[in-house]
Amino acid sequence: MSPSAPATSITPTLRRRRGLTEEAAIAAVDQACRRLRLPTIRALVGEALTVATKEQLTYQGFLAELLLAEVDDRDRRSSIRRVKAAGFPRDKWLGDFDFDANEAINPATVHELAKGDWIRKGDPLCLIGDSGTGKSHLLIALGTAAAEQGYRVRYTLATKLVNELVEAADDKQLAKTIARYGRVDLLMIDELGYMELDRRGAELLFQVLTEREEKNSIAIASNQSFSGWTDTFTDPRLCAAIVDRLTYHGTIIETGTHSYRLAHTKAATP
Repeated sequence: MSPSAPATSITPTLRRRRGLTEEAAIAAVDQACRRLRLPTIRALVGEALTVATKEQLTYQGFLAELLLAEVDDRDRRSSIRRVKAAGFPRDKWLGDFDFDANEAINPATVHELAKGDWIRKGDPLCLIGDSGTGKSHLLIALGTAAAEQGYRVRYTLATKLVNELVEAADDKQLAKTIARYGRVDLLMIDELGYMELDRRGAELLFQVLTEREEKNSIAIASNQSFSGWTDTFTDPRLCAAIVDRLTYHGTIIETGTHSYRLAHTKAATP
């Protein structure tokens, strides 16, 4: 259509449809919803008509109800896709976390993090504590909350990430792999500190951290205090640089040394 061409009026189209029978109208709506990819409207239109008649909705109200239902369902499906794409090993939610079992963790701090402002700012988060103190639960739960809010999230184990980076470097795909990890809004690295990393692996991990520095957030969970990270990153200067990347403008939550998972297991054992 040229810029000077008049806009096409919808009135003739509506007039051509006036003679539709109820059955033909239902079929036309079904076909149109398929073509326009509106599965929620297609599924709910019959029920919506019944409700509209009962509650005497206006045409605008009826249309709004259908369109909002489609939008809400698309948001829900997008949220499910983002959570799935994050690669979490299991489902964890903040509502399931027992704050009473670990008094070292401040619930207000965690719930504030769940709002996601730190991700928008590109700040880091560190969860430090012994095994069984809730680090991974909080990491996954906060990542799930972020994905549900619309952030792109990626979860990985530290050793898995390093192995992937080493293989990418060997295949001359390192830049592409680092860029992929750099694009997500929140990168979550679990079990950092469980295994010693050689200098090459530590340097590759440092490249990922540098790619994301002050741009996109990183959250890590580690069973080692920062003073013990020299056991993981054997080069002291590289270790100091990595700690700096993960703590600058960041939040540090120490989950303590008391394993409530072990305590729960003992309590449940006859």
